Parts: sequence; structure tokens; C-alpha cells
Amino acid sequence: MAAPKKGRGPSGGHGRPGRALALILIAMVALAGGMFLSGHTTPRLGIDLAGGTSITLEAQNQPGKPNAINQTNMDTAVGIIERRVNGLGVSEAEVQTQGSKNIIVNIPKGTNSKQAQEQVGTTAQLYFRPVLTVQASGPEPTPSGSATPSGSATPKPGESAESGDKPKGEEATGSEATPSASATTQGRAVTGALTKDDPTPGASDKPAPSDSPEATPPVDPATVKLQEEFAKLDCTDPKQRTDAGKNAKATDSIVACGSNVPGSYEKYILGPAEVSGSDVDDAKGAIEQQTGEWIVSMEFTSAGAKKFQTITGRLAQQQPPMNQFAIVLDGEVVSAPSVRTALSKNAQISGSFTQQSAEDLGNILSYGALPLTFKEVSVTTVTAALGSEQLKGGLIAGAIGLALVVVYLVVYYRGLAFIALLSLLVSGVLTYTIMSLLGPAIGFALNLPAVCGAIVAIGITADSFIVYFERVRDEIREGRTLRPAIERAWPRARRTILVSDFVSFLAAAVLFIVTVGKVQGFAFTLGLTTLLDVVVVFFFTKPLMTLMGRTKFFSRGGPWSGLDPKRLGAQPPLRRSRRVNAPTEPKEA
Repeated sequence: MAAPKKGRGPSGGHGRPGRALALILIAMVALAGGMFLSGHTTPRLGIDLAGGTSITLEAQNQPGKPNAINQTNMDTAVGIIERRVNGLGVSEAEVQTQGSKNIIVNIPKGTNSKQAQEQVGTTAQLYFRPVLTVQASGPEPTPSGSATPSGSATPKPGESAESGDKPKGEEATGSEATPSASATTQGRAVTGALTKDDPTPGASDKPAPSDSPEATPPVDPATVKLQEEFAKLDCTDPKQRTDAGKNAKATDSIVACGSNVPGSYEKYILGPAEVSGSDVDDAKGAIEQQTGEWIVSMEFTSAGAKKFQTITGRLAQQQPPMNQFAIVLDGEVVSAPSVRTALSKNAQISGSFTQQSAEDLGNILSYGALPLTFKEVSVTTVTAALGSEQLKGGLIAGAIGLALVVVYLVVYYRGLAFIALLSLLVSGVLTYTIMSLLGPAIGFALNLPAVCGAIVAIGITADSFIVYFERVRDEIREGRTLRPAIERAWPRARRTILVSDFVSFLAAAVLFIVTVGKVQGFAFTLGLTTLLDVVVVFFFTKPLMTLMGRTKFFSRGGPWSGLDPKRLGAQPPLRRSRRVNAPTEPKEA
């Protein structure tokens, strides 16, 4: 009894190609639906297409730290600046190193972009320094003696700071502070521990009593020089205000400027830093539940909490302004709260904050501590009009490339070009919807190199179709009919397509890892479209080819099908010759 022949199972969707087509159709509908429901119907554009500002920062050598500019510190600075800018709600900001000491910050045009530019320019280290002296600063040098902020009277020593005219109270609390402890400074009430910004009325630039260790620095040349700098400092001068206290060591006493009301400035003598920005674990603007006012809440690390408890415990025993500590960013005082009781892990600064001012201070406290100081070298503004021209040029280049591919497919492959064009359309829809969804999901922004990557992908996708079509035509040249040729050609074409796409994806992955900035956009788009090419060929092109092979137009091999055996120079059909043995007559015995 003859053994049954083993049948060849369906391969590549030969049995039920409709299932594969239905699956990719469902995927396309789901992605398109998600795109419209999310409201992101277009891919996000990068700075070179949408417009924005590009800022170049150069790392500066720090006194006593000759080797501070290194790759580790530069990478740390990039991460912190990126978190600071994105913390403002600026999406798609791009922060990257350039060379050994430059950082490029690209901020796309949009909400909060101007605010982000201002904060990027103040990228030095964040310190908490005790206040030794505070005085209003005007155009003319203020004589030594009692310091009176403009617009307010100086109460006598020991007089309550709540007396006299003052602005609306500002309150701050600490979760570990004594609830009943309270004080005021510059007319701003403090509950728990802290007030914000202004110097205390009655603050004097003369040394405090000798029993205050912070207030009586040793009389030495450094102290005399510091007092001279303080007397000459005019905080209404933008250059003096910016340069005061910059590039100073954390262990040095400094002079610095601060401002609570626009147009009004105070100048400070500040002691050595005792807490740095790296000791702040988290800070943010929030609404105080009981009062409904905006506050800034701070949370310190374990080591920072011990330092903060030490400094606040000591300052709480001092007289104004010696009970204040200044939050100093890039040499400028951004806030100068007073302390009434020791705090530890958590604290709150509250009062007449707006939402923006609370979020700004919280953002500075969270992300302001950088391992290096930077100088703003250049600021370049890219207009949206220029970006539109670049995008238009990229789209024109893509259209020309696509048109050339279509012409080639129609001229050379004729009817098969229909399958190739539908596959290109499916690939384009998938690429567009995924790019639109990746914008809000991972912050992907389509820049000009990414557009170039998408244009290159047209050739890669078309190459996969060509490989498969040529394999099918080779089978027909060997004398096979279309349907067997489609299935026999698929395993060999599939292997070639996978190897080709793997090499392309590997190149894109390596390029993405070893490069930065806009080149990564090219690599990402190239890798994404390469993966989609595999999906489209397996789940659309091959099943569609199987279905088309069952139609008369293609199966008959007409001249316009692209599969005409005569045009391809096909050999006569293969026939197996069978040897038929004639029956032999039985031999007679």
C-alpha cells in the first residue's frame, strides 16, 4: 500500500489571507481613532520646523575646581536643565551637549517658552545662605547705617514689624515647625517658620551684637573688601545685579541682589552656603487647602534635612535680618524667608504668590542645582516662517522621490504596481498616525532630519516589494503558474527582506545611540519605518498578492499584469516523465 503524500501547509497567509488583511485594517482604524480622540491629529514639529529659540551655554571654570568641567558633570547639567525646562510645561525642549564644554538648549515656540528662556539663562548652582545684612538698593550708594526699603518706614529696634504701613501678609509653614510660632518680615506674616523675599523692617547694615556669631565676621581684609563691594553695589544696574555673587565658592561670603517688587531691589551680604540645591528632594507650587492661596512646598533629602534643621535652628535665635536665609540662584537672591523655629524635612513658603510665581520658585528649587556654572554664549531665534519653508522643501523632496518610485513601478511592473502603491499607502498611514501619537506619548518631535528619514524609508519599503516581485517572476520564468509561484517565492523573498531590514534597523539603532540632537530624529524615523516595512510586507503585501493571484487579470498573465510568461522569457512548463513498464507475460514452465 502506497504511503499518502505529505501536503505542504499554507505559508505566509496562503490559506486565509483575509485574516491578515483584516488584522492590519483593524490596527489602522484603532491608531487613527486614537489619534482623533486624543486631539493630536498632526505630528509635533521640532524647533527647526515650528520655530523657537536655540540657546548655547558654555561651562565656566570655577575657582578651586580646575577639573570641574568633565563629561559626568556636563551630562548631569543636561539632565537638570531638561527637567527644569520641561517642568514649566514646555514640551519637546531639546537639551544636548556640544563638544566638551557647551550645552545647546532648543526651546520650541509655544506656551511658557519665553519663561523657559529666562530660566535657562540662570543655570548656576542653587544655595541657601544666611543673611548678614540687607539694604534697599537705589541708583546712588546708600550710606552705612539703617537700611530702609523704599516705600516703608523703619521701626525702632524692638518695635513690632507689624506696625506701620505694610503690604498684604505672606505666610509660610513648616510641617515640623511649632504651629504657634509666628513672626513678620517686611509686612509679611510667617506661621511655622518662613516668610518670603523681603528684608525685615529695621534691618541694618551695621553688624549685629557681638553675641551673634554670624553677624560679627572677623575684621580682616576680606571683610573690608566685602563691605566696600556692598557699599558700591547698585542693584538697579543690570550688569552689577547679574555679576554680583557669580562664580563665588560655596564657602565664601558674598554680596548679592534680590527683588520682590518689580523695579525695587535689595542688596545683601550673605554668609557661606550651608545647604545646596542638591539637598532639595522636591519642591512645587500648590494650593493651600485651608486658605486657597498658592504656596511653595519643599521637601529635603535625608542629608539635606539635617543641614536645614541645623541652619534654621540657629537662625531662629537671631534678630532680624539675621534670622533670614537667602535662596540664591546664579548669584541672585530669588527669595529670603525669615525663620522663627527649626525645620527639618518639609517646609512651606506661602503668601501673596500667583500661580506662576509659586510654580517658578518651586521649579527653581527642584531643578536649580547644577554641578557647573554656565555663560550664555548665543541666542538664536528661528521664526515659524523659516520652519515652514524648510518643511515645505522637505515635503517637496519627499513628493518627488515618491513620484519617481511610482513611475518606476508602473513602467516596469505594470499591474503589480497596484499592489506596491497600496502597500506604500498603508505604510504611510501607519507612519503618520504613530508619529502623531508618539508626540504626546514620548515627546517625539518631527524635525527636518526626521523628515529626511521618512523619505529614505520610501526607498527601503519599495525595495521589499521589488524583492518579492522578482522572486515571483523568477518562478514564472521557470515555467510555474502564478499561484504556485507566489507561494514558492515567498520563503526566499521573506528571508532576503528580513536580512535587509535587520541591517537597516541595526544601522538606525547604532546611529540613535551614538549621536545626539537632530540626528537622533533621523535615526528614530528610519528605525520606525523599517519596523513598519516588515509589518506591511507580512500582513498586507503578501496576503494581498495571494488574493490578486486568484483573479483572472493576474492569473492569465496578460501583458499589463507584469507577469506575462512570454515577456518574462518563461521556459515550457515542467513535466515529470513517468516510465510505464509494460506488463510481462508469465513464462511457461
